[in-house]
Amino acid sequence: MGRIPVVDVSPVVEAGRWPAKAVVGEAVPVRATVFREGHDAVGATAVLVGPDGVDRSSARMVDVAPGLDRLEARLVPDAPGAWGLRVEGWSDPYGTWSHDAKIKVPAGIDVELMLTEGALLLERAAADAPADDATVLTDAARALRDVSRPHEVRLAAALSTPVRSALDAHPVRDLVSASSTYPLVVDRPLALAGAWYEMFPRSVGARHDPSTGTWTSGTLATAALDLPRIAGLGFDVVYLTPIHPIGTTYRKGRNNSLDAVPGDPGSPYAIGSPDGGHDAIEPSLGTFDDFDAFVAEARRLDLEIALDLALQCSPDHPWVTSHPEWFTTRADGTIAYAENPPKKYQDIYPLNFDNDPEGIYAEIRRVLQVWIDHGVTAFRVDNPHTKPLPFWERLLADVRAAHPDVIFLSEAFTRPAMMMALARIGFHQSYTYFTWRTTKVELEEYLSEVSGEQGSWLRPSFWPTTHDILPPHLQSGGVAGFAVRAVLAALGAPTWGIYSGYELVENVPRPGVEEQIDNEKYEFRPRDWSLGDDLGIATLLQRLNEIRRAHPALRQLRNLTVHPTTDDALLCFSRRLDAEHSPTGAEDVVVVVVNLDPHAGHTGTVHLDLAALGLEPDATVIAHDVLSDETYTWESDVFVSLDPVVRCAHVVQIGPR
Repeated sequence: MGRIPVVDVSPVVEAGRWPAKAVVGEAVPVRATVFREGHDAVGATAVLVGPDGVDRSSARMVDVAPGLDRLEARLVPDAPGAWGLRVEGWSDPYGTWSHDAKIKVPAGIDVELMLTEGALLLERAAADAPADDATVLTDAARALRDVSRPHEVRLAAALSTPVRSALDAHPVRDLVSASSTYPLVVDRPLALAGAWYEMFPRSVGARHDPSTGTWTSGTLATAALDLPRIAGLGFDVVYLTPIHPIGTTYRKGRNNSLDAVPGDPGSPYAIGSPDGGHDAIEPSLGTFDDFDAFVAEARRLDLEIALDLALQCSPDHPWVTSHPEWFTTRADGTIAYAENPPKKYQDIYPLNFDNDPEGIYAEIRRVLQVWIDHGVTAFRVDNPHTKPLPFWERLLADVRAAHPDVIFLSEAFTRPAMMMALARIGFHQSYTYFTWRTTKVELEEYLSEVSGEQGSWLRPSFWPTTHDILPPHLQSGGVAGFAVRAVLAALGAPTWGIYSGYELVENVPRPGVEEQIDNEKYEFRPRDWSLGDDLGIATLLQRLNEIRRAHPALRQLRNLTVHPTTDDALLCFSRRLDAEHSPTGAEDVVVVVVNLDPHAGHTGTVHLDLAALGLEPDATVIAHDVLSDETYTWESDVFVSLDPVVRCAHVVQIGPR
């Protein structure tokens, strides 16, 4: 520790054991507690260190917790790679002098001495400042020495805004004391912000023959025909559930029945058959040529392809015979199938990483390379919390080193400790508990949590539903319920996603479980997308994605503020990105007010924290609702009335009056 203590630096993960996370263009809040002995002023500088080890950018830190010595600056990395950050604390002689001079000069204490010391200090600062700032500082020093002018005028020249601005940019720093340099991994923007669309390719274009009761599977070629619709809705990533060969042993039938009938396609998560395993394609879907054509069409539409990585096997997987040591053998000699008592998954064998971890690792790494070579740029990892953490830490680091653009999304609806550990060791994004946060208090707490310090290592991905989950509030919420959750997911986190069919408000559960009836995991499910336009949900999804693209503040994570409301069904939060850190060069402020009740209208007052919006306490602003295209005049207290049928939310862009 140096003369000026610098402690509690953030973002730092486990004292630097793992890197904190950022993306290119993200305004990263760097914070530290900086103090010293005595009463002299201190300052601090946040520094970004580039992948080449050279200091790339720095900014003077400002006090964000008066009386607690907590300082902050925001820095923006401009390239991917392994960066670093540190905080430098220092004695601030100008801050000390200005504080004392403002007291002594008006009181007539040591006046000439104080003014002379100020002049010497400004002359010292001018010697190291750029030409324009040096001129400002030199002129102020000359004014301090001008005995022909009143003391108050001479002092005012040294305390002027131009002088302070010059010294903020180029401060005089004594006793500089640096923290350690902590790791910061910087990814491409999609690792933080994007809109994902999940599909089962076999359902798109699937055909049913009522005369025979048989089905013809959709293919990768028919699924490619749906890509323009998905792109038109404004999504960035198309996520495919497993497309590998499906086993027949203990194949599941409709609605997870143990008795499959001829024609039941089985669960795509029961991976492996005589046609191949994780490195092969289900023959009914097509070939690798078809997959390559699918990827090419997606790229033409500016869509990226994510593939489900489910590390489990059907009893028919080639690994079962070639590597039986990769599975758990029970006392009776049988291979253990997956269980989550009382649930049983007889069609799936989980991998056992204990017997041959090197062999399993080498094979999984090879499988990933197959798909990366065919254009996959993201993987949604199924149940990563059931595999060893050292395996993931090694695999993610290996792929990052070879293919830094590839993104891994952790599907880990598990206990917080494991969810956080997966994020810390390298997963780019994580599913979250958003799906089950429903009340105003729960959502306020959760939005603040995932956008706060936790954002140093966990990037949340908000999904209202998945193919496994249809939460109770959406079973009964109707169109309004689906609309509300879409607004919250799309605007509450930089990354969000929907499962195909969300546009159609598919909300009928299978009795006794939180998932849809006639679940697509076990059967073909073609859809009539024109119905989505009738419901209005497709139009809403498209508009939400347009708003996200138009507002860089919504593509940031650590810039969210919750604002109080007087009604328990009204939730309000905002995101702000100042002009200095905005890619557009203009400040961007968006306020979201949502009626959480899909069954009734609610009215109330929103108490806006104007300071958090970058406004003065008595400001009056123009509020343009980008959902309804209406414009209002807002002040600190705003009356709102939201009806789930007419309008479930305000999404307001704030501008000066």
